[in-house]
Amino acid sequence: MAEPRRPAEGCSCRNTDCVERPLRRLFEGLGSGVAACPWPFVLVPLLLSGGLGAGFLFLPQRQANDIEGQFTPTWGPAKTERDFVRRHFPTNHSERFSSPRLPTEGAYAGLIAVAAEGSSVLARAARHEVLRLDAAVRARGYEQVCARSGGVCASANPLLPLLNDSAAAALENLVFPVNDSIFLGAALGGVQTDAGGRVLSARALKLVYYLREDGPAAAESQRWLKRFLQDIPSELAALGFTSIQVTYFTSLSRQQEFEGNTKSVIPLFSVTYFLTITFSIVSCLRLSCIRNNVWLACCGVVSAGLAVLSSFGLMLFCGVPFVVTVANAPFLILGVGVDDMFIMIASWEQSTRKKEKSNVKSLLAETYAEAALSVTITTLTDVLAFFIGTWTAFPSVRSFCLYTGTAFVFCYIYTMTFFGAIIVLNHKREQGNRHWLTCMPVGVDKDQAEKSCLYNACCIGTCSRESSQLESEHPMSIFFKKYYGPFFTNKWIKLLVVLLYGTYLGGSIYGCTQIKEGIDLRNLANDDSYVIPYYDDDDKYFSAYGPRVMVVITESVDYWNETVRLGIEHCTQNLEGISYVDKNLSESWLRVYTKLAEHGLIKINNKTLFISNLPTLFQIVPSFEWDINKTQDKIEASRFFIQMVNVTSAVDEKNLLNQLRETAKQCGIPLMVYHPAFIYYDQYLVIVQNTIQNIVVAAGAMLIVSLLLIPNPLCCLWVTFAIASVIVGVAGFMSFWNVNLDSISMINLVICIGFSVDFSAHISYAFVTSGESSANKRSIEALSLLGYPVLQGAVSTILGVVVLAAAKTYIFRTFFKIMFLVILFGALHGLVFIPVFLTFFGNFGRSPHNTKSKRLELRFRNYKDCP
Repeated sequence: MAEPRRPAEGCSCRNTDCVERPLRRLFEGLGSGVAACPWPFVLVPLLLSGGLGAGFLFLPQRQANDIEGQFTPTWGPAKTERDFVRRHFPTNHSERFSSPRLPTEGAYAGLIAVAAEGSSVLARAARHEVLRLDAAVRARGYEQVCARSGGVCASANPLLPLLNDSAAAALENLVFPVNDSIFLGAALGGVQTDAGGRVLSARALKLVYYLREDGPAAAESQRWLKRFLQDIPSELAALGFTSIQVTYFTSLSRQQEFEGNTKSVIPLFSVTYFLTITFSIVSCLRLSCIRNNVWLACCGVVSAGLAVLSSFGLMLFCGVPFVVTVANAPFLILGVGVDDMFIMIASWEQSTRKKEKSNVKSLLAETYAEAALSVTITTLTDVLAFFIGTWTAFPSVRSFCLYTGTAFVFCYIYTMTFFGAIIVLNHKREQGNRHWLTCMPVGVDKDQAEKSCLYNACCIGTCSRESSQLESEHPMSIFFKKYYGPFFTNKWIKLLVVLLYGTYLGGSIYGCTQIKEGIDLRNLANDDSYVIPYYDDDDKYFSAYGPRVMVVITESVDYWNETVRLGIEHCTQNLEGISYVDKNLSESWLRVYTKLAEHGLIKINNKTLFISNLPTLFQIVPSFEWDINKTQDKIEASRFFIQMVNVTSAVDEKNLLNQLRETAKQCGIPLMVYHPAFIYYDQYLVIVQNTIQNIVVAAGAMLIVSLLLIPNPLCCLWVTFAIASVIVGVAGFMSFWNVNLDSISMINLVICIGFSVDFSAHISYAFVTSGESSANKRSIEALSLLGYPVLQGAVSTILGVVVLAAAKTYIFRTFFKIMFLVILFGALHGLVFIPVFLTFFGNFGRSPHNTKSKRLELRFRNYKDCP
């Protein structure tokens, strides 16, 4: 058994031995136990995985793919505002429906008819086809489930009555955006007008068919929408329109398309496992039919698969919601699990070279003592990053971090038990001189020297344990020592690397200033989904006029007091002064009521008169009755509406929400602004704060772990540098790759911390503990020891997620893009930037004890790939 390490002279407990020695003894004992009785360590993980895997029976009940629930802040202000609107302004879809007054999006089917290129949707041929489209929708039983107002179905478009030839003359004098007190901004798109606002042509017309959501009719409305989605493609084909092109969408579409994302990625699992197994086999392949490590490679992949099965099953048993983002986790776990397998195999090979005649217990004990600490460091940093990631306002992020963090724990446990036992069983096969595939004894062929190398490798092997021990250093280690390291320590190359890093940092910082916040709802659908063309048409033709926002007076105030009314008017004008508001399109019951009083039609100068004369207002504008929540003697709450314009980007949405709420807050009257879209706009308020919070806390935890296990000040300095530099790089370059800062990319930025520690900590520690005389030589030694393992770990992780690049869904492609940037920049720092920068500061933090070089070699040999 390996001799326990002793503290360097004079260092006492300031060295790693205070933490490392107990861990080494623990792992040595575990290794000896696994080697003494391997079968329980094989069977128990298999049985445990099978038992926990039964949790997948609960998968249908645990699926929580509600977009609002998973991708909006849990305690977003808009959700509280919506509850207030629901309580004080109840809806009645059977008698008094009004779409701007809905507290939600409502239940609806929407169609956009776009005129053929170069023509107008108000042209005769296009009008006739729009009327045929409307008739086809109504023929589906729409009248039985439609939302009603005044005894008739709510109009799908206020212009429909004018599309008939008999009424078409009125279109000649149509004024946009308001015609005869009817707002047309959401009904007609791509409009060209003359100087007086008269419509000359229009490219698109939107039809929205609202359905009842209250009472027993709600279930029937849902069934109607589902049938609509099933039949509308064939119906549109049968109608054979030539003058218009039609895109469609329903209130169910976004959710249905989102729920289908998980199914689309399932076929990629098999491709990932094939790539990972192939890479593992190639990395561990030997030209020996006895010492071939093919089975070790395969079982290493199986071990990662068992970790996924166990962790997911446990989380499902515990009732943790399974959201679509969790489907990314197996790809990541597979790559990381394979990396741990490489570390174990390489450490085992190093132990067997040093101690040819030792028994299996001492060999595995030394393997665990050397490899387990490295695996523990990387696992601990990754698991901490994930569990810290659960401190977020986004449920989708919490679920992903819980599932993935737990999977990393199981991956670590199974590597230390299941895979260690497989190593022992494989060693016994080798000791018995048995073939790697058939397990049949392999004899010595007397004519071996006359046979081809291929024959000897496949049918005879090395035949003897002794001859197999004399193996040369791995070619990749030689490459890093003789070619790669000297190349990058050349003074001119170092200058070039400094310039390259300056370019990298400058580009990253610029990219950070270009980051867009928030998730675009269209990205929740598949690329080839029918909702994408609808979103495109809606953005192209109807984005000039945004949401119609409720402004709610949330408390009972003395409306009959002129001073109070003037205060409300002042607040309204302040809101209308915002650049995103068109003051000419506001709708206020109080303004109309006050004008009636000014014209002497009614009196409102005291409480009794103000309350008693309200029916007069409701006779003139019936919908105003729905904007006042009153009892017999007071008004509990009331609302008016302002029209948003030119809200065309996520930046506009963020600025709009902030300006509206800030203006309402500064008003002396208790005001609240609300629109159903604000539920999603709320993410802008917390996404940056949550991301920074998680990154800072996780980075702090990583540094504490580094100080405990590798307490060298210079090493921790470079770990800090790498974390900051990689995060800035990933955040900056993801904006160049059209990735927004949202709840999906936030997951990956937290992951970024763990991986940047993996790539940087060991390289820098190898440098500062090297016994070489010059900084250049210490950098070369660090690269020769760790260059190939860093490269191998990067490749295995990228292989685990690369298939997601072929996914047709934004969520999975985003996961690939950011993981690719994380691994690329992490490896670039570990293999290029840090080794070069360390040569400039080589005399700081260097250990005076040359004996550390030998100890370092023992520690980091476990990273070597199987030779």
